[in-house]
Formats: sequence, C-alpha cells, structure tokens
Amino acid sequence: MKLRLNLVLGACLLTGLLALDTLPALAEPNRVTFPDLDALEHYTTVNRGEVTEHMLTTPEALAAVRAGEPMPDGTHVVLVDYRGGEVFRYFVMQKGAGWGADYDNRTEDWQFQAFHPDQSINLAENAARCMGCHQSRGETEYQFLYNDILEPR
Repeated sequence: MKLRLNLVLGACLLTGLLALDTLPALAEPNRVTFPDLDALEHYTTVNRGEVTEHMLTTPEALAAVRAGEPMPDGTHVVLVDYRGGEVFRYFVMQKGAGWGADYDNRTEDWQFQAFHPDQSINLAENAARCMGCHQSRGETEYQFLYNDILEPR
C-alpha cells in the first residue's frame, strides 16, 4: 500500500514538473535595483495616445553618451509610464560589470526589471521580453531613444 502511494505521488510530482515547462515565463527578481529618481535627469518624453512615457537616466550616463563613451556601470535608465496622469508602472534597465554572464540571451551587461507605482518588483511583467526587444539596439547601448540623449527634446 505504501509503495503504491509513493508511486502515485511520484507520478503526480513528475507530471507537475513536466507541466511547468509548458507555462509562460514569469518575471523574477534579478540584480536591477530601483534607483533614487531624484538623482536622475529627464532626457525625453514620448506620448503614445493616452500613455505618456518619461525617460530618465544618470547625469554620468548622459555625459558619457554625449562624449561618445559607453554608459558607465551602475547606470539606471528608467521609463516612467503614466496613464491618466498617474504613474502606471516603471521599467528600469541597469548596467553592472559582468551582469551579462547571468543570461544566455544577452544585452551585454544590462538587465531589466518592471516595478509597480509603489516601486516594488512587478512579477506580472516578464523582463525577458524587454531584453528580447532591446537586443536589436546593441549599437546604441541597447537604447531605443539613444538619439534623444544626444539631442534632447
């Protein structure tokens, strides 16, 4: 009887583990930290219908890009997503020495994270999607609005 119960439980566990492989990827905590927003500088705004996105980064990153240098380790780039005049969410990308080694699918040493308006990690957002899109922008530090750093709007 005990052997039969163990076999049934083992089969259930194996079935559950196999099913996990078919679930969509979920977000997970990584090395990205939420920055001190007061220490960042606004460099552009994008309006998309009812959505307003403010882009912020460190003064050191702005100076580096404008000098033709790579953004330094420790740089945060923040997209503040406003809807109806209120913060809806934050997307943060952060650069750290050697961070790219954490992933097979890389954006050099940049990692990505989504945060709720209260600045807690938003696990409903899959940051791997961010990484996937930003991979196409390797020549511009993985930034879509790189030119707006060079010529602020």
